[in-house]
Amino acid sequence: MSEPSTVTDPADPRLADYTGLTDVELRRRREPAEGLFIAEGEKVIRRALEAGYRMRSMLLTAKWLGVMADVIEAADAPVHLVEPALAEQVTGYHVHRGALASMERKPLPEAAEILGSARRVAVLEGLVDHTNLGAIFRSAAALGMDAVLLSPDCADPLYRRAVKTSMGAVFAVPYARLDPWPAALDAVRAAGFQLLALTPAEHAVDLAEAAPQRLERAALMLGAEGDGLTRHALAAADRAVRIPMAHGIDSLNVGAAAAVAFYAVTAG
Repeated sequence: MSEPSTVTDPADPRLADYTGLTDVELRRRREPAEGLFIAEGEKVIRRALEAGYRMRSMLLTAKWLGVMADVIEAADAPVHLVEPALAEQVTGYHVHRGALASMERKPLPEAAEILGSARRVAVLEGLVDHTNLGAIFRSAAALGMDAVLLSPDCADPLYRRAVKTSMGAVFAVPYARLDPWPAALDAVRAAGFQLLALTPAEHAVDLAEAAPQRLERAALMLGAEGDGLTRHALAAADRAVRIPMAHGIDSLNVGAAAAVAFYAVTAG
């Protein structure tokens, strides 16, 4: 058990992992370099621990001591108890969930490691919005996708906002980077996957007609909000597919489109 210790100085080096959490550029550089990520809220912290991530430390306000008592009991890392105002001063925002944990990252697997046993994967290109990325991981977990593959310029799935939006689903779905891009898509195809590019283009085949659920192995490719897949990614795909739209709507948010496509490819 780690006995909670009260911290009253925002400059205390024990709180270093939690400083400036709203500074996206700083955290995007710092967290991977230092091998850490931040889990926010009771459910997310528990899911990170259940997924085998090791805790570096935990930061709590007093009202969360009871809720997190069993986690504290099992912790082999320091637990810092702070006032809400100090937590906000350190992190840069109001920590309304009252509990944060700094966790150690695991080594990222190679794409080949997770493709071997997978049948349904998502391939994301240029997804830099952490909220969309987290939503896609949550849908991937909920709808039974086996893995997520990311282009080199995709956002970090373990960034706090992505983890929070996914409600910890980023811990449940294996993911890897595809590099170089888009040449590494050849390795996905060589593993037996048919590459289906999601696009609103008129020449694309309706998703229902493509019947992705009947494919032995399918990789659904999705691009960034607004721009969609690049022409290079589209050219690398085996087939372009689309979700039929009504009432003059041209496309869905990428998170919503992903959920529809994941359901289509895993149904039946």
